[in-house]
Amino acid sequence: MCALCGVLGGDDHWTDPVARPGVFVRSATPADRRRERARRISEANTILALFGMGIDDWLGSSYLLRTATGRTELLDSLAALWPAAEKLAGRPCDPLAPDVVARRAAANG
Repeated sequence: MCALCGVLGGDDHWTDPVARPGVFVRSATPADRRRERARRISEANTILALFGMGIDDWLGSSYLLRTATGRTELLDSLAALWPAAEKLAGRPCDPLAPDVVARRAAANG
């Protein structure tokens, strides 16, 4: 996605499902969207825990990234998660790094 779509697209992130006539989306109702948001936060927290961090919902429109030492950053969307995590950690935080994938697979049994 180009940056221009982010400017003109409004408050929603391009990955968020949006109900449109004739198009099926799993998260068509507000309750479904909240459940999907909670699922994304849970998944992000599973990976962030490997880096000593976590993320919380902030008023249903933003995210609060936090470290174990109490450092925090408010994020507009999950697209900003990994650059912000690296900034707070002071080191690379690659969720697709082979060691991270292996640790996550081992934790899932």
